[in-house]
Amino acid sequence: MFDRVFLVVLDSLGIGSTNDAELYNDKGANTLLHTIKDKYNLDVLELLGLTTLVGKDVKNTRGIYTRISPKNNFKDSLNGHYEMMCAFNKVPYETYEDGLPLELVSKIQHEINREVIGNEKADGIKIINELGYMHMKTGCPIIYTSCDSVLQVAAHEDVIPTEELYDMCEKIFKLVNNKKYNIARVIARPFTGKEGSYIRTGKRKDFSANPPINVLDYLDKAGIQTICIGKIGDLFNNKGIAVNIKTTNNIDTMMKLIDFSKGKFSGLLFANFNDFDSDYGHRRDREGYLKALEEFNYYLPIFLKNLKKNDLLIITADHGCDPTFKGTDHTREMVPLLMYSPIFKKGKRIEDRDTLADIGATILDNFNIKNTIGVGKSIFEDLRH
Repeated sequence: MFDRVFLVVLDSLGIGSTNDAELYNDKGANTLLHTIKDKYNLDVLELLGLTTLVGKDVKNTRGIYTRISPKNNFKDSLNGHYEMMCAFNKVPYETYEDGLPLELVSKIQHEINREVIGNEKADGIKIINELGYMHMKTGCPIIYTSCDSVLQVAAHEDVIPTEELYDMCEKIFKLVNNKKYNIARVIARPFTGKEGSYIRTGKRKDFSANPPINVLDYLDKAGIQTICIGKIGDLFNNKGIAVNIKTTNNIDTMMKLIDFSKGKFSGLLFANFNDFDSDYGHRRDREGYLKALEEFNYYLPIFLKNLKKNDLLIITADHGCDPTFKGTDHTREMVPLLMYSPIFKKGKRIEDRDTLADIGATILDNFNIKNTIGVGKSIFEDLRH
């Protein structure tokens, strides 16, 4: 039915705690509702049905919209995106919220031939500012963990050149990508600046495990082109991806999205807008989150103007990260599912879904590919007007 499908992930834009949120200590979280409060300008997203999903109804919507509850047992980007593509980890990745085991730290130091500092669960900007001076003096890279299965390695570009940092992270990933430590990603975090004003650059690089068989593999096997923008390629280790384009921020991602909407490709374009999560959700910056949403909303009409009758836009999220909630971690929330095509004459709300895998199942259905993965139920029939 659609030659081009644009799947856009607004990273961390949850819309209310799930039924099992209490198990994650996240009952009451609602990223969107608590971010927008009562004063906001999201007129285009409103017409697609977004605010209606958190009780702020509007008339004459143009999109098909609903809420989705995640089925995976986590609340991170990796598992959220995997689920969208009909993949689930049979063995969960390990998290190290108390820092890495000392034996692993010792192995890392031996492998990269440098001492390391940090080794704690931390906010990236905060720990870089706290340990940046020591790093500059000693040359020791800063390592830190989070609530996700990630190990991040930060270094100033003047102390450890970016390519050298990448080489370190690749070596570290080989140490931790096994059954013993089972860490999903190692992330290189180059930064610049001076004491008190260190800035992470846009040269982040992820080293990831191969994902389970998923929708991207099915599309690739069928000869359907998949273009990934932002951190999608990192999350899927570039597997099943024809074109992978890195971006520096949300604006850069939007410009790339608009450029492709003007082009003549066919297949799936899969884009992630990461600033919502990394720059505002984790920082508990409600005003910044709102501004970023309004900025996305501002540029959205330029993108929509380029959509053709055989195009489908899907907007969703991978988890929540309520900027008004306790702590700095992700929050266990439902996510929006907004769908739009110029052929839609009017909007409608459809029944809530119980897995993000319905997105991947719908994409397979659209391209007439049989879903033998065994998860997800296509929403394709609800798109017929």
